[in-house]
Amino acid sequence: MEAPHSPAAETAHRSAVRLTLTSPEQTLELGRRLAKLLRPGDLVMLTGELGAGKTTLTRGLGEGLGVRGAVTSPTFVIARVHPSLVGGPALVHVDAYRLGGGLDEMEDLDLDVSLPESVVVVEWGDGKVEDLSEDRLHVVIHRVVGNTDDDRRQVTLTGTGPRWADAGLAGLSA
Repeated sequence: MEAPHSPAAETAHRSAVRLTLTSPEQTLELGRRLAKLLRPGDLVMLTGELGAGKTTLTRGLGEGLGVRGAVTSPTFVIARVHPSLVGGPALVHVDAYRLGGGLDEMEDLDLDVSLPESVVVVEWGDGKVEDLSEDRLHVVIHRVVGNTDDDRRQVTLTGTGPRWADAGLAGLSA
């Protein structure tokens, strides 16, 4: 039998969806639609270069979850909590860009305390927050780089763990 956090166990419980978005408005709308699938205890990791749309997606999540406060990049405060206005989970928005360490440094933020009753979204969380939950959604956003007006984004949503096996990610591509 596999250990809960082993790579083989994670691979057995993995689902992925790939999307092409052509505007910031579509990124915002994806966040709104994704919010309908989220529930307390969900960990969402966002990966993408600067300007890829991580905060725009999180803004859509906040709108979809019905949380208080403008969702902006928490780069200089590391984490922001947006309480629900509609009786749902709070949104905890973390920017781990400036955090060099792994989970040890993240522990100072008490994310493990917030996670059971909140939706925790971590930008730049690769290699830092995976151990918070065996169930997590990893969203990778690739944008066209260079001097261009091309707003296309290639987005891959990968659900890891039993929570995401039948969570409805495929419906986001419709």
